[in-house]
Formats: sequence, structure tokens, C-alpha cells
Amino acid sequence: MVKHLVAPSILAADFGNLQRDLLMINETEADWLHVDIMDGMFVPNISFGPDILKIAKKNSRLVIDVHLMIEKPERYIQEYRLAGADNISVHYEACTHLHRTIQQIKETGAKAGVALNPHTPIQLLSDIIEDLDLVILMSVNPGFGGQKFIYQTINKIKELKNMITERNTSTLIEIDGGVGLQNAEVILQAGADVLVAGNSVFKAENPKLAVYGLKNIGVKGLYV
Repeated sequence: MVKHLVAPSILAADFGNLQRDLLMINETEADWLHVDIMDGMFVPNISFGPDILKIAKKNSRLVIDVHLMIEKPERYIQEYRLAGADNISVHYEACTHLHRTIQQIKETGAKAGVALNPHTPIQLLSDIIEDLDLVILMSVNPGFGGQKFIYQTINKIKELKNMITERNTSTLIEIDGGVGLQNAEVILQAGADVLVAGNSVFKAENPKLAVYGLKNIGVKGLYV
């Protein structure tokens, strides 16, 4: 039985045909829709804001998984929740008062997550892991799509999984960056629960087949 979740990232979608791409993903086995919000300050790129999120919410049947790659994210949590976010994750590196920000997310009714950049140690989550619904481990340096997977992330997944098991929490491990059919199995074997996939889905010759492959990797010997 497949237990992991697949979250296509609309950062890699065709913005000129966004509704088409959203409706196409509705027809796949995808579980979440991953939405990267970038401010050009925390990361060296700008993506989109609440208005695009509203379009995604209107046209998607999936859980809307919002990843705030922005400075002082506490300023915008309510706004993104109202725009349609079901999950809201903030970066450890961007939050001066992380516990307060996580509680702020939960007070909106959204699931709360923390994202870690590739260089940020897992141990820094020790005091807050019980409060988190999910942790996003960045497996590329955040800010741009299409980067190569950083394989040191595998060790971080294992370390985080051990922490979650020891604390007996239900926190999900989400991997974001460079995920595709070439590495999905080793990522899942290390303990990941959610695969974020951008280019490997939206730039694939057959995006629906790409989602199918990610969702069913290793099932009954399936290797697409």
C-alpha cells in the first residue's frame, strides 16, 4: 500500500496556462499542490502572491501546501490562509520567534510546518518538533527550480526520522528540490513522507505518467 504523498510544485507550471495545468493535476494521483512564495529578499527570486494562490485554490481539488520563502513571514500568514492555504510552512532561518509563528499558523486552522535550508542542522528543531505537522527539508538551495538534488539530504532525512520516532510525533517529512524518479525511492527509504516535484512533473513529456511513477515508485516492482 502506498503511504507517501506527492505534491507537484506549480513553480514549474506554465503560468500562461496555469488553469490548464491545475486541472490536469486534478486528474492524477497527486495528493497536495505545493506553492512556493518567494519575496526576492529571503531568496533571490520573486514568484507570486495571494491572488495566484486564490486561483490555485479555485481550480485544484488538492490540499494546498504553501511554502513561505519570505522574510518576516508572520506578517502574511493570515492573508495566505484566507487565500486558500491548508498547510503553511515558514523557514527556520526567517523566524526570530519561531514558536510564536507556529502558534500563529495553527490559530488560523492551517497545518504548521518549518522548512530548513540545506546547511541548517536538524538538531535546531529539537525544541519545537512536537508542535509541527510537517518539516520541509530543502534538498536544493531555495530560490530557483530545476536544481540538482543535494544527496547529503538523505542523511538529514534519517536523522529527522529518528527524532520524530523518539518523540513519538506524527510530523511528516517533506522533501523539496531536485526530486524525480531517479532518486524518489532512496528518499522514501530514508524516511520521507511527501515528495515535492516541480520540473520532474510539469516539464515531463507526460506529466500524468510522471505523477503516477512518483506515487507508485517501488510498488510491486514498479520502476517507471
